[in-house]
Parts: sequence; C-alpha cells; structure tokens
Amino acid sequence: MNIVVDEMSAGDWARVRAIYVEGIATGDATFETEAPEWERWDAGHLRECRLVAREEGGDGGGGVVVGWAALSPVSSRCVYGGVAEVSVYVAERGRGRGVGRALLAALVAESERRGVWTLQAGVLAENEASIRLHAACGFRVVGTRERLGKLAGRWRDVVLLERRSRVAGAN
Repeated sequence: MNIVVDEMSAGDWARVRAIYVEGIATGDATFETEAPEWERWDAGHLRECRLVAREEGGDGGGGVVVGWAALSPVSSRCVYGGVAEVSVYVAERGRGRGVGRALLAALVAESERRGVWTLQAGVLAENEASIRLHAACGFRVVGTRERLGKLAGRWRDVVLLERRSRVAGAN
C-alpha cells in the first residue's frame, strides 16, 4: 500500500465521514455514537492541521482516502492557543499497514510548524492499538480517567496521552 499524506479538503468529507463511522462502529474509538455533518465537524476542528492519507492507484484519480487526522482546540482561552487535541482515524482496509503512523507523524510535524507546543489525546483504554500508535509518535501516558463516560451502557476508562514539542514553544 503506497500512502500519500496531504491536506484534507471539504471534498474529502464523504470519505472522511465514512471512516469516522467505521471507527464509531468498533465501539473503542470514541464516545460519539454518530458522525456529525460537515458543518459541525468543520466548526469543531482547527482550520489548519487537517490531513488525509490517500492510497495511491486503483481509483484513477488522486487516491482513495484511507485515513484522516485533525486537531481540535482544547480551550477558547488564548493561553491555550498552542494546545490541541488529536483525532486519528484509519479505514478498516488500512489498519495495521502504517497509515495511522504516517498520519500522526505528519500531524505532529505540521502542528509544530503551526506553533502548537502540546498535543493531547484521550483514548478509550481498550484501544490498545491507538495507545501504541501515540507512544510510537512520542506521546506519553499522563494518566487514566476511570469511568469517565458510558458507552452502550458500560462505563469506560480513558487513557490521557500528551506530546510536548521540543521545537514549538521551546523558547
């Protein structure tokens, strides 16, 4: 699988949303139970640092979107302008093939170019693959929020991870 990571466009939304729905269906990717429409998703994510992974070939065009990554602000307060929350989703057909790592590595690099000094992620404790992915990209476990929320009638723990930049905000 040859993967190219590039900027997400509004035209990618149908495929991005479909991948989000696949993640929701696993029961281990998010507390969300349905994917939002474009307007709500767009309003909740930073304009910069929205990426897609495309599998080259086979579609006759620019490649099929097999994953996406984006940042959300953690607060509207200006002091937290360099802190963002990470979302990374990979289509079922791309899992275990390096798509997530390519996306997250590119997201880290782009976030640093944009002055983001802290990335954080909240991962459902059962999502061990996501925890390993974040660790491989320089995130550390900060702690676990026990019984943070219910999903399908079951209490779930969330592992908090963060990555502090050695480039952005270092001085």
